Amino acid sequence: MSDPWLTIIGIGEDGLAGLSEASRKALARAETVFGGERHLALAEVGGRGRPWPVPFDAKIVLSCRGRPTAVLASGDPFWHGAGAGLAEKLGGDEWIAHPAPSAFSLAAARLGWRLESTVCLGLHAAPFERLGPHLARGARIICLVRDGKAAGDLARWLSERGWGASAFWMLAALGGPRESIREYRADSLAGDLAGNLVTVAVEAKGGQGMPRSSGLSDDLFVHDGQITKRPVRALALSALAPRPGERLWDVGAGSGSISVEWVLCGGTATAIELREDRATNIRSNAAAFGLERRINVIAGKAPEALAALDPPDAVFIGGGLDGMMFDAVWARLSPGARFVAHSVTLETEALLGELHQRHGGELMRVELAHAAPLGRYRSWEATRPVVQWSAVR
Repeated sequence: MSDPWLTIIGIGEDGLAGLSEASRKALARAETVFGGERHLALAEVGGRGRPWPVPFDAKIVLSCRGRPTAVLASGDPFWHGAGAGLAEKLGGDEWIAHPAPSAFSLAAARLGWRLESTVCLGLHAAPFERLGPHLARGARIICLVRDGKAAGDLARWLSERGWGASAFWMLAALGGPRESIREYRADSLAGDLAGNLVTVAVEAKGGQGMPRSSGLSDDLFVHDGQITKRPVRALALSALAPRPGERLWDVGAGSGSISVEWVLCGGTATAIELREDRATNIRSNAAAFGLERRINVIAGKAPEALAALDPPDAVFIGGGLDGMMFDAVWARLSPGARFVAHSVTLETEALLGELHQRHGGELMRVELAHAAPLGRYRSWEATRPVVQWSAVR
């Protein structure tokens, strides 16, 4: 077996001095070395160096296939780095990797934090909203951000959301001679600070964080009234039984609240909504929770809009189910997939009763009433009853 032609090397701020003997040998042997300008300077590769294109494109590395080539990346190339993006395009015998300590590892070592208990996020090319679901009292979070200005923007973002009392560290050039660590309170960080690829550490204080139970407050979602209300949503999610890595079809998604809560459990969702204004609301809600990359919004009509989709692990239909749609959706489900449907009309309630007779599962009627003040007394305001049918394919 021939030696791999590509070596993926993690490099730190200490440059060549911090590289293993295997990494140095691979660098010396390489005809071409790809990396950021900072990486190439640290590795002292001279004219053999080729800076990454912006945006990054793996094709430029693949064009060197078969010739001794090295790729430089910060720290661990497989943690928010280029490593996996290259490896997935190559055979296992074409490449080898020599990682270095990641910025996350170095930051945890400087602060004395248990890395296994710390949330690690790459926010250098992602919205700060990705941080939202992880914020909780006492949570420790390490983030990669683009530069000092982005670190200041993140501190303001935290302060505006009630987390201004959080301890906030800026760590730059970790592991090298220019290493610096500065501690602030998030709401006291002023001005734009210099420095590229800054690591930020946060110990969250001041807020409460997002509840982990099903049935988030309706107030957290943008909607026009078309939303599965919190108590009913909690029942639906219980029947949908979300698991990490699973896929949901949310048909007639309305505000997308079911999709959001499903994805918060670790899955992905496709939200199908006929009205474009509601599809816009779904996108807004996905962005507000930092989930826009995991919720695919389709403005279209079911079941036609489902034709090109991969089969789901679960389906939720919040309203408008008819026999034709059920047959089209049910036929697409794999064994073990869950199907949950709601009805607020007599016609659909009758259909759910028929489906329960044919396919089994669980059929329940949910009637809710909320207390409203009426002088010295209270009155009960009842909502329209909801019938829920759930079954496993």
